[in-house]
Amino acid sequence: MAIRAFNIEIAKTADTTSNSTVGTLRLQFQKDSIQKTLDGNPPRQPIFILLHKAVQSLKERTNGHVRFSKSWFNRIITTREQYLSNPPFPNLSSFESYSENTYSTLMYLTLQALPMTSISADHVASHIGKATGIATLLKGLPLIAIPDSRNSQMGSRPGIFGMNAESRQGSISLPLDIMAEYNVREEDVLRKGPEAPGLRDAVFAVATRANDHLITAREMLQNIRTSGEAGHDFEHQDEPEHASSKHINDSSPIKDINRAFGVFLPSVSTNLWLETLAKYDFDIFRPELRRTDWKLPYKFWWSHARRRL
Repeated sequence: MAIRAFNIEIAKTADTTSNSTVGTLRLQFQKDSIQKTLDGNPPRQPIFILLHKAVQSLKERTNGHVRFSKSWFNRIITTREQYLSNPPFPNLSSFESYSENTYSTLMYLTLQALPMTSISADHVASHIGKATGIATLLKGLPLIAIPDSRNSQMGSRPGIFGMNAESRQGSISLPLDIMAEYNVREEDVLRKGPEAPGLRDAVFAVATRANDHLITAREMLQNIRTSGEAGHDFEHQDEPEHASSKHINDSSPIKDINRAFGVFLPSVSTNLWLETLAKYDFDIFRPELRRTDWKLPYKFWWSHARRRL
């Protein structure tokens, strides 16, 4: 709960500040607060008091052998800071990097909270986080492209997205290389919405990358269950936080995966959303894509009970 509350607080900074300078100052406060919290002296603010309790609990449950990674908290903050003003993503790889540094990293921290220190679990979480991040960026495209649509889609409550939500100029959160490949012009999207030439093809290309990560995660689970190996190397395995788990964890990959499976459940909602997107022929402006599917609770239960994504 503490980690999720922290993530929401960071993610909404852009929508609750008047400009990027104020947003940067707020995020610097969050960095300083993380440092104080991990040092045992949290600021008197609900999220960090709750996070401090989580830090203490983890330390007690593991006799100090597992601790939350400050660099992962800071990575989430730094990445959000870089995109406060909605700058364009130059390519699809940058889309993936953003997702890795936010959604995947959030899952790494959640695994630490179990506690879980496992290269195999981190590897699966990396692919699921990338898929979830890419899908979330796609889901938000209409809201960023047409900011005035936000309040109407949230019940016309004024100020729900912050003081600058309505005044912010629309932008397109698609990678520039994909837009160039399918001749998508930002002006066309802002003016014509779903009828913009090439938009559906561009959305399809990006959604395919998210789906590829889900397929990879499923194949990894199957490989681990049959041979104990993921089937390919983890590109981040040499980073200090992941490398250290090799020396802490003495469990088997399959036991790690089964115990950590609840952390992987965002893949279920991501897959369901991608299926809905395909159902509506990749029309990213369809209102059905911003509604919660009634089948989601059942899908969560089925996936967790059978340990299948």
